[in-house]
Amino acid sequence: MWYLYSLIALLCWSGSDLFSKVGSRPDDKYSHFKMIMAVGFVMGLHAIYQLVFGGVTITFGDILKYLPVSALYIGSMLLGYIGLRYIELSISSPVCNSSGALAALLCFIFLHQEINTLQIIAICLTVAGVVGLGIVEYREDEQMRILRQEKANVKYTKSVIAILLPLLYCLLDALGTFADAVVLETMDENVANVAYELTFLTVGFIAFVVIVLFKKQRFTLKADLPKLFGGILETGGQFAYIFAIGANAIVSAPIISSYCVLSVIWSRIFLKEKLSYKHYIAIFLTICGIVMLGFE
Repeated sequence: MWYLYSLIALLCWSGSDLFSKVGSRPDDKYSHFKMIMAVGFVMGLHAIYQLVFGGVTITFGDILKYLPVSALYIGSMLLGYIGLRYIELSISSPVCNSSGALAALLCFIFLHQEINTLQIIAICLTVAGVVGLGIVEYREDEQMRILRQEKANVKYTKSVIAILLPLLYCLLDALGTFADAVVLETMDENVANVAYELTFLTVGFIAFVVIVLFKKQRFTLKADLPKLFGGILETGGQFAYIFAIGANAIVSAPIISSYCVLSVIWSRIFLKEKLSYKHYIAIFLTICGIVMLGFE
């Protein structure tokens, strides 16, 4: 069953990337709040299911204990959703998923965990790919950018914020992973997951109050349904991930960690994103590093 759960997590998280991108419209300045609301709603439902039928028992103290970790993860996702309005998913997903390399460095430096030669090579490849993506994205000729974006019917202007937001996601997500490594030493994984989901539900409710009651935003089926699908797939991927890693971490981890490969493929097929060969070389290096880290 671990293999099936690994594939489910792979498909769900790559699908979540796709639907989150579709739901993050450049002309909707509140799309990131709507995404947070959708994900929070679905995660909240899953948390309630775990509490009622899953046998998980949680206290307010558990939620507070895990709050710093939850804040880092939710903050990273918020930045990621904002960033999707400014840059292609083909670029954003590999950069965001390189957080594993940074998390490995943090654990090595501060927790004194061992790091082997393969991990060092993987980290170097990931860093080289991400830095390369940033350089290629910033130095690309504006006319060439316009020409390759015509098929996707969307235009992204060259800006520092376009690549900065995925990098900030990477940083916060890595800090969240590092904090997880510390907190989970004294906390049950299922309790931590429910605490995270309940916190996300609270943040989602705050987002609802902001955009509906204060900003008077309206929802449309065409524009906002993809956000709900993104939330469902994000939660489904998290659920499958827990079972896959718990049953066979050494094999399932590299399978799941490669979901950004599918994200790039989906963006090419469904979003008609087209990048230069320099982009794809940098993406290839990044993905190689991510998958290699998954094996470790």
